[in-house]
This record gives sequence, C-alpha cells and structure tokens, in this order.
Amino acid sequence: MKGVLVIGDLSCCFFLHTRIPLQRGKKTREVLMEKGLLEDFVKHHQYDISTKYTRSSASQGVSEPLLNYFDTEYYGTIYIGTPPQEFTVVFDTGSSNLWVPSITCKSPACQNHRRFDPSKSSTYHGTGTSISIQYGTGSMAGVVGSDTVLVSSLIDTNQQLALSTSEPGPFFTYSKFDGILGLGLGFFGFCVSISPNHTGSMLIFGGTDESYFTGNISWIPVSYQAPYLCFQSFSIIVDGKVIACESGCLAIIDTGTSLLAGPASDVSSIQKVTGKCFISDGAMAVNCSDIPSLPDVIFVINGIQFPLPPSAYTEQFGQGNCISSFQAVDMNLWILGDVFIRAYYTIFDRENNQVGLAKSV
Repeated sequence: MKGVLVIGDLSCCFFLHTRIPLQRGKKTREVLMEKGLLEDFVKHHQYDISTKYTRSSASQGVSEPLLNYFDTEYYGTIYIGTPPQEFTVVFDTGSSNLWVPSITCKSPACQNHRRFDPSKSSTYHGTGTSISIQYGTGSMAGVVGSDTVLVSSLIDTNQQLALSTSEPGPFFTYSKFDGILGLGLGFFGFCVSISPNHTGSMLIFGGTDESYFTGNISWIPVSYQAPYLCFQSFSIIVDGKVIACESGCLAIIDTGTSLLAGPASDVSSIQKVTGKCFISDGAMAVNCSDIPSLPDVIFVINGIQFPLPPSAYTEQFGQGNCISSFQAVDMNLWILGDVFIRAYYTIFDRENNQVGLAKSV
C-alpha cells in the first residue's frame, strides 16, 4: 500500500509496506522528572539497543527492532550522512521535524548522546537557518541542513534536518534516544504490545496489519492539522455520565506523549468521580488494591466509545502506590498518549485526514 511520510519539510513517498517491530521496556512516568527522581532511575536502569536487522521478503517489507523507553517513548535507529552516522530517535506523531545533536552542542543532553559531525559527511549541506522547537520538557535550538537519511530500508538523499546546538534537561540529558523523528505527516499503523514478554509492538509505514487488532476499524475524521491530526468532537464518560468536555473538546493521539494529558479541571473531575484517587508528591495516585473496583473511563471520539479499564490507566512504580496515567496540563486540549495506544491500534492517515482506531489484540 502506498503512503506518504514527511520528515521535516521534505516529502518522501514510500511504496513499501515497511514493518518496524517495537520492544517494550520498564515503566516510569514524566512525574518522576518533576519529582527529581528520573535522573537516579535512568542511571540504574540501563538499556542496550540492538543494531541487528531482520530482512524479510519484499512483500513483507523490512523489519527493524526498536526499544520502548520506560513505556514513554518508542525509539529506533536511523542513519544520517555519507558515510552514515548512527542515531536513535523517538518516532513522534506530535511533531514533523527531524533533529539530532550537533557536534558543536555543549549542553549536558548533547554530551550524553551521539552527535552528528557535518565535517565527516560528504553529502551534508548547511542552510545558515536557525531553528527553535518548544517541547513540554523544554526548548531545543539548532541549525538547519540537509543530508542523506536512512530509516529502515527507506532512503532520502536530500532530507532536511536540524542539528541541535542546545537542549534542555534533565529529561533529554538522561534519555537513551539521541533525537526526534517527527511523524506528524504520513500513513502508518502504530501498535504497542502489552504482552508479558514485552514483544510484538509494531510501527508499520504505508499500511496496516490485521493481526494486531480485532474487530472493525473506526475511522475518525480530523478537524485540524498543525502538524498533528486533531479531533474536535471529544468527551469523557464515567459511570454513564459525561464528566469532561460535555460540549466537546479538542483532542489528539500522540506517540510522543506517554500519559493521558488534559486540562486541570477535567483531570480533577476524573479524580473526584473515581473516588479513590489522591495526590501523592504532586502525582495522582491510587492504592493498588483499589484498582479492580475503579470504573472504566470511556473516551468518546466522534460519537464512538473507546473504554479504558482501570488496569490500563494505572500502573505501579516500585513497591509504592500505583500512579494514575492522567496528567493535568496548562492547555485546552486532550492528548491521548501511549496509554491509549496500548489499548487501541492506531492508524494515522494524513492523505485522507483521518485516524483509524481498532481494539488491540
């Protein structure tokens, strides 16, 4: 099946049904960063990324092993330049830029990761243009250039990219990935496995795989594109009552966000209606023994209900209380991150301005 993926500002037409399997790692939350625990946690939970590739028949495309960073970011290996320089990147549907650290960057985040050296690539071309990208964890600044980029078996010989000259911390400092590859424009299926052996997750460019979902695909029309696909008809139901977005809210599905993020008033309503959640060290927590008695939280998108059981929207860190996956953000927008994608196979179809959802197997 033919699909179109845009990395940065350059369109790349993919005619292969390319399969990229994902592996699921240990768990943590952005709240650890806010509490100052992320640095210690990451230092004591190291991961190795595989550089082996499994090449299958042409009809099956090309598979590349990826890792899941604590259930928060899904990242894999790409190559930039001639000869190629290797980097790990997050595949992020909430942005459409490709960037990696520059050899000139002195930020701790850059010093902890592989940095691209333009002088060692015979195909690199600088533009003299500066760039700044704002994320929830801080701002990245850099310069724009172009070079050959290889993603799995897909190659672009004149791909625009940014080289960071400064990066925020501590999240970027102690992450295992080097940069970000924006998937804000394209056609691909995204499935995150919750199997006990942490295998089976898959990112499929240019097509879908019915073995990863059950039932029919519900196609949701997109209201806005900037650069992510945004829904306008969104609400939340608990115990048969609309408790958030009664008049409709804006919402996106984002692989680059790990939690279920929404306006503080909406998250507070969810906390109250469950009745057993409490605030612990700034995080929304729940006693692990109470989880089976918590209600389902139903996300209603374009009139279609997508329920999440309590086992899906809570998890335990260490031996303490379980953490709720709902997080308050200072914006009038709901962001359905990896917690939602683990429950629903998600298809991003930019060409037809729609997102497909089906229950994951």
